[in-house]
Parts: sequence; C-alpha cells; structure tokens
Amino acid sequence: MIIFLYGEDSYRAREKLKEIIAEYKKIHKSGLNLKYLDFSKKESEEASFANFKDGIRQISMFKEKKLAVITNPFLNISFKEMFLKEVKDFIKSDDLILLCQEDKVNGNDSLFKFLKKNVKCQEFNSLGGQKLKNWVKKEFEKYKAKIETPVLEKLIDYVGNDLWRLSNEIKKLVSYKGKPAFAKASAGQREIKTQDIELLVRSKIETDIFKTIDAIAQKNKKQALKLLHKHLEKGDSPLYLLSMINYQFRNLLIVKDLIQKQKPYNVILKKSGLHPFVFRKNYSQSQQFSFSELKKTYQKIFQVDLDIKTGRVEPEVGLDLLIAEI
Repeated sequence: MIIFLYGEDSYRAREKLKEIIAEYKKIHKSGLNLKYLDFSKKESEEASFANFKDGIRQISMFKEKKLAVITNPFLNISFKEMFLKEVKDFIKSDDLILLCQEDKVNGNDSLFKFLKKNVKCQEFNSLGGQKLKNWVKKEFEKYKAKIETPVLEKLIDYVGNDLWRLSNEIKKLVSYKGKPAFAKASAGQREIKTQDIELLVRSKIETDIFKTIDAIAQKNKKQALKLLHKHLEKGDSPLYLLSMINYQFRNLLIVKDLIQKQKPYNVILKKSGLHPFVFRKNYSQSQQFSFSELKKTYQKIFQVDLDIKTGRVEPEVGLDLLIAEI
C-alpha cells in the first residue's frame, strides 16, 4: 500500500506525516519495522533503491507490517525511476510506503501521474484568506489562548502564510502570556493583544524583500522605493535591509548560474541549499534577469555596502541610490 502526500505547504504535509506515523506506532510498538529515508538530507544522497527494496522485503521477526517513510523522493532521479518500475508491486504489498514530497510536483512527471491515479493522495496547497485565519485561530485554541480577529490579522500581516514560522510565533506568544493562575481563570488572562504582536513578532521583511525584488525586476523603482521606505519608517535598520537584498540577489545568482548550465529543476533545488518555499520564489524571479544583470546588481550592492560602512554615504541615501541605479 502507498500513501502520497505532497504540496507547497510543507508544514501541514509534515503534520499529516507525523499523524500517520503515530497511528502506526500505536499498533506496531517494537519500532523495528519503521524506516526513514529523506532525500533532502545529504546523507541520503547515496541511498540506493536496492537497499530500500531489500528492507521492505525482509521478513519481520515480530510479524508486524512495515512502514517506510520516504521524504522528497522526487529529488533523487535514480531512486524515482527505479521506484516507478516496481511501484505496482508495492501497491499490492500489505506493508505501507509513505511518500511525502515537500513541494509542488511537475504534473507531467511519470511517477506523479501514476501515483495520482492509483494510490491514496493528499495535496497541501498554501493557505490564504479565511482558511489561513481559521488555521491560526485553531492553533491558539489548541493552547487554550484567545485572539480577536483584528489581532489575528495583524499577526498574519507580519508573518504571512509561512505556517512553520506562524507556528513558532504562536508558541512564543502563548508562552509569553503564561498559563492562567487557576484552572477556572478567565480566557482573558491568555488573550493575545495587538501590543504582544508588536513586541514579539518581527514583521515579514523577507516576504516584502521578495516584493521589492519583483518591483526591481519589473523596473518599477517607485514601488521598490515605497516598500523600502515603509520598512525604514517602522524602524528597520538600513544595513539589515541591504543585507536582505544582498542575500536574495546572491541566491538569484546561484540559481541563475545553475539554470544556465541546464541543470534539472530538482538538481538546482538540491544544490542551492534553499528551502523549497524560498527556492520557488528565487527560481521564478531569476527568470526576470539575465545573468549579466544579476552580476552587475550584486556588484552594486557590494559597492553601496562598502560606501555606507566607510561613511562615504548615509545608509538611507545609499539604499535610494542602489534602487535608482539598478
């Protein structure tokens, strides 16, 4: 039997993965027949299909069903191709193979098309709008904390729809408010307020930097300057903003270089070392620049950084000049 979890919302995919594993452990307590293989980790690069196949076919001394958890199998082309050749046999097996791909998958991929048609699948798309608000509200309720809609919306405005970060921020906020002094204490003692968000949660500058770079790529300097000055007005450091722009353009250069070398999408993802969510944005944005444009921009960023640190130009002026010259 095979279950296939996939989608750009890696947080909910992982939560579902843990839920299935937990149910398996309730029934099969020895843990000897639970195997993990994660192709996003370097130590899994040399993992062979033959070893996986042998592990699945070994006779269990406890007569337990086996569970093989394979994360990001689409990153390993060799494993994926060999798996596809024998996937029909795995479907017939009483043992369970749990595939989890933490990203969108090419709809034309042969293994993907087969899995979609023949096994139990669940797709996890990024949440937005009311669905995202409902998810955040339920997370607070899980910790017996209360948050009003305007405050919840402010949290989402600060963080965006990255559930990994939202989950961490929610835990931080709940921890900050502390536990009620008494079992029957009012919910108000654990109610999250606007000032709590402003005190503890850093605004989603990384997301806005993506928007800024989009504006730069579209030659919309007015919008790029507007976004930068919005951060400056909030008190964000000009050098921090510059470091974020530098980081993004460095990633764009790495991705663009691999694209020029005609490397496959999955290979570029692995070599970039970026989280799949971040990588998708960089891959898309890199298409809007030529390699020479990215090199020139990266050099300008370096020069502005040097000018600011040596006192040749004021930080805010340096940022304005950078946008004007790109």
